Amino acid sequence: MNMIDIPATKSTPEIVFSEKDKRLSITGESYPENTFEFFKPVFEWLQETLPSIDKLTLAVNISYMNSSSTKCMLDILDILGECAQQGCDVSVVWYYEADNGRALGIAEEFEEDVEIPFEIVSIAP
Repeated sequence: MNMIDIPATKSTPEIVFSEKDKRLSITGESYPENTFEFFKPVFEWLQETLPSIDKLTLAVNISYMNSSSTKCMLDILDILGECAQQGCDVSVVWYYEADNGRALGIAEEFEEDVEIPFEIVSIAP
C-alpha cells in the first residue's frame, strides 16, 4: 500500500496515514502559496488507496485554513463521500480548540456538506 507522510511547515499541515489505525490525519495550519499543488498528492493517494482498504477515518485538527484550503478540504470530503456511496467505511473526526469559535464554525459547515459520519470534538487549548 502506498503511504503518505507530508511533514508540516509554517503554512502547511502535516498529513500522515497510519495503516495500523486506518487513519489519515491532517494537522496544523493550511495556507500554502499553491494550495492545489500542495494537496494534489493527497487527492492522488485517496484515489489510489480507498479502493484497497476496508476502512478510513479522516482526523482533522486545523487551527486555520485559507479559502483555497477550504476548497481542497471539500474536495477531500467529496472523495470520501463518493467512496461511502460505493460501500466504503469512511468517517471524519474534526478536532478544534474549545476557544476557537471560528474553527468550530468551519467544522459545522463541513459537517453540513457531507453525508458520511462526522464527529466534531472539542479539545483544550
